[in-house]
Amino acid sequence: MTDTPAHKSWLEALSVYRQPRVLAMLFLGFSAGLPLLLVFGTLSGWLAREGIDKSTIGHISWVALLYGLKFVWSPLVDHLKLPLLNPLFGQRRSWMLLAQIGVISGLLLMAGSDPQAQLAILVYSALLVAFSSATQDIAIDAWRIEAMPVETQGAMAATYQTGYRLGMLLAGGGAFTMAHYYSWSYAYTVLALFMGIGIITTLLISEPEHSISRNTWKQEERVIDYLERSAHLPDSLQNIFAWFIGAVICPFTEFFMRNGKYALIILLFIGLFRISDITMGIMANPLYVDVGYSDLQIGLVTKTIGPIITIVGAIVGGMLVVRFGVMPILLLGALLVVATNLLFILLAIMPANTVYLSLVIGADNLSGGLAGSAFIAFLSGLTNRAYTATQYALFSSLMLLPAKFIGGFSGEIVDAYGFVSFFFYTALLGLPAILLILYMMKNPISSEKNPT
Repeated sequence: MTDTPAHKSWLEALSVYRQPRVLAMLFLGFSAGLPLLLVFGTLSGWLAREGIDKSTIGHISWVALLYGLKFVWSPLVDHLKLPLLNPLFGQRRSWMLLAQIGVISGLLLMAGSDPQAQLAILVYSALLVAFSSATQDIAIDAWRIEAMPVETQGAMAATYQTGYRLGMLLAGGGAFTMAHYYSWSYAYTVLALFMGIGIITTLLISEPEHSISRNTWKQEERVIDYLERSAHLPDSLQNIFAWFIGAVICPFTEFFMRNGKYALIILLFIGLFRISDITMGIMANPLYVDVGYSDLQIGLVTKTIGPIITIVGAIVGGMLVVRFGVMPILLLGALLVVATNLLFILLAIMPANTVYLSLVIGADNLSGGLAGSAFIAFLSGLTNRAYTATQYALFSSLMLLPAKFIGGFSGEIVDAYGFVSFFFYTALLGLPAILLILYMMKNPISSEKNPT
């Protein structure tokens, strides 16, 4: 139980944004947001423009599955000390720096690849970018949590999301605009250089102090018990098993012990919630190209205006969550996502028109931002403070994995049935999540099961 914080004036509340570490999150967020679209949405647009078939584009989208698998190696980022780099920069900054170098290297390799003649090299380079970017996310999240106290984490998250969206704006609208006037190779080279912002920030910030809460020690007493029961094993095996239990097993078991059978409902919902919009998003850019929209139109409307509206939707969603609670807004967001997926049918059957594109993209991004705000609030409420980073990483991975996997078959569906049937199909994918929300609203998690 924590003490209730004293009320602060508006001026005091705003002053937190002047703190160096809070400001640093703006630039770290930019560095984290920049690579995502370059191996997902923007890459699909590039490949479509180069004449790569839709099935292949859909399969290549599986590269982004690495973002959903980051929980697999997150314990290494948390505990493995990098030679040479760790003594100079510390645990968090050394992993950030290594990951940022990996992103830059992968982007430069992508820039130098011809999709028609060197598609395999392009894919392997994209894999390097995705793996390095996901690793950077792990390290930045750990630094954010450890760098500032709990009461400032809201400001840290706000500046991070702002930077993240700015990075996505540049990787989306900026990339399409540069490709329109110059080339895709030029665009990816320039964006690789922009990753220098992340490196400079990593070099300037300081390493946070690492501390383990009392609750964490209590949860991990089972590790100590294991060591006592396994004294006959070699020390190296004891250390490996103890690390695995403490870093991986404990966060899992704690969640199931706290929520019981209800945990399965929660995990099923997490895995289904974003299937609809992620699957739709993979074929969005190929749709724009097939209908006849130019790179400039795509860049301006879908990659520039769209993310700005997403930010607006996220702000509105946050306000609605405060006013009405998480679950009603989660339901509203899920319904709007289904409805806006159906709007893409209009784009598929109507000639290219910037007004049509703007209206559909505006509605889609507004609903996505609103739903995203409610979903993040939902996930945050599920975590135990003793395992916040680990459990949130597991939840976010589960959120992405099913959606990315199913989305990989989107090209076959479009080739077989057309865009109209595809968008109707993606709307139907959102219905199970709606039903689960209704179930959870009727059968809420008891307050004693929620961590404090």
